[in-house]
Amino acid sequence: MKQTLSLISKIHEKGNKFILQELNSNGITDLAPSHGDILAMLYQHNKLTMKEIAEKIHRSKPTVTILVAKLEKLGFVKREKSSEDSRITYIMLTSKSEDFKPIFEKISKNLSKMLFKNLTNKEVQILDELLKKMI
Repeated sequence: MKQTLSLISKIHEKGNKFILQELNSNGITDLAPSHGDILAMLYQHNKLTMKEIAEKIHRSKPTVTILVAKLEKLGFVKREKSSEDSRITYIMLTSKSEDFKPIFEKISKNLSKMLFKNLTNKEVQILDELLKKMI
């Protein structure tokens, strides 16, 4: 039991290293693994507020703000004010992030293959359920 956090940390480190290698092999050097959660949510939902992103990826709003600012600077996302409520700003994908989507999906697929290669589908499902309980 005492190894759980250490093992999770090692898996996280191994995953991040793999993602960086895959990004580099695709000529992408300006993205970090931490940007992946935001892009994944936007690929699923098209547009979200900072608060919604923070809730969905289990990060603080200040952390999300920094990550989104970097993605915006790199041209992967843009901000758009709500037409119904000017206090609300949506984060949306750009054509650059849409062009990146096939690479993102390929990296995600390869990451899953690498991490789960020794597990059955049932074991992956159980692992997901157990980890969700820990959050």
